[in-house]
Amino acid sequence: MSILMVGSVAMDSVETPFGKAEAVLGGSAIYSSVSASYFTEVQLVAVVGTDFPEEHLALLADRQIDLGGLERAPGQTFRWAGRYGFDLSEPETLETRLNVFEQFRPKVPEPSRDAEFVFLANIDPELQLTVLRQMRHPRLVACDTMNFWIERKREGLERVLEKVDVVIINEAEARQLSGEPNLVRAARRILGAGPDTLVIKRGEYGALMFSNDSIFSAPGYPLESIFDPTGAGDAFAGGFLGYLANTRDLTDEGLRRAVIFGSVMASFTVEDFSLNRLRQLTYPEIEARYKEFKRLAHFEDI
Repeated sequence: MSILMVGSVAMDSVETPFGKAEAVLGGSAIYSSVSASYFTEVQLVAVVGTDFPEEHLALLADRQIDLGGLERAPGQTFRWAGRYGFDLSEPETLETRLNVFEQFRPKVPEPSRDAEFVFLANIDPELQLTVLRQMRHPRLVACDTMNFWIERKREGLERVLEKVDVVIINEAEARQLSGEPNLVRAARRILGAGPDTLVIKRGEYGALMFSNDSIFSAPGYPLESIFDPTGAGDAFAGGFLGYLANTRDLTDEGLRRAVIFGSVMASFTVEDFSLNRLRQLTYPEIEARYKEFKRLAHFEDI
């Protein structure tokens, strides 16, 4: 079962206390698509400039990602530069050049409009709504957002929330979106806006999943080496939705397993810069780390 991914493609320059990388492949659509490709077929809708390296297209093709919706526009690809401190929680943005992404208007290819699973990555809510209007009968739609859209495009974002099934955001975004400092109360308010499920990413502390009937807490995976957290949240979304598209199991238990697979993919992503770790990943490694996650949270009753 295929999944449609809509978001940004970027050339990132990243500096962390453990090294730096210049003009490497990044963007929300890239991390989520490559992550999901380990579980299911992926159709990508995004835009790049004429400067986008062929080697990156080859990587996406090697992962058998459908590039029929990838537009190549005159100009330069979206560029972002950031620097992380030792806590690696939030980057300091040094430079943002939207370039061709500034004029991006998603056009979903005709065959992709039948996709049953859709991920609207972190883009303008109005563009997310544009994508939804092009889809026919998706079975599950998930979205991400960020503080900028919450502050500047709230009305559009609220219309998106009414139409999606799953929201995947971080702690700060959940608090800002809901106006509630407590995550449990924040989740209730966000779920009341429309979605059935809310996943709150908590970085090294794991993830929380809320529905109207249950709360699930997934542990963070204890890593000895973390080089670059860029894209980890998008890789989480890719693993989460890729697993659901593969199994089509939307029960509470299926969603809980999807959270763990999302956490698995995020944990691999941070082990190197850009897509370096994900491109070398094997499915047996994914299965092995999934089992390690299970052991992390397992205990016997008295």
